[in-house]
Amino acid sequence: MKIKSDFTIQKVGSSYVAIAVGETSKTFRTMIKLNSTGAFLWNLLSEKDLTEEELVEALLAEYDVERETAANDVRKIVTVLAQNQILQ
Repeated sequence: MKIKSDFTIQKVGSSYVAIAVGETSKTFRTMIKLNSTGAFLWNLLSEKDLTEEELVEALLAEYDVERETAANDVRKIVTVLAQNQILQ
């Protein structure tokens, strides 16, 4: 899975906001607020096509977190991105 190219992320204060750009911004008018972990995963998915397991491994390498916590975090963001049709 990968983030569609017509979405971007911006840092706003200490949080991050994902928004649609270009043609997609005409129909997708929602902003998705992300914390730093969500932004980390977003950036990975913007760069290349990754599986949930690869995202979990990336979280484990970047943060001091238990595998179960990393897997839950990945599952949550993937669910939100899929529900909002942000993944290709």
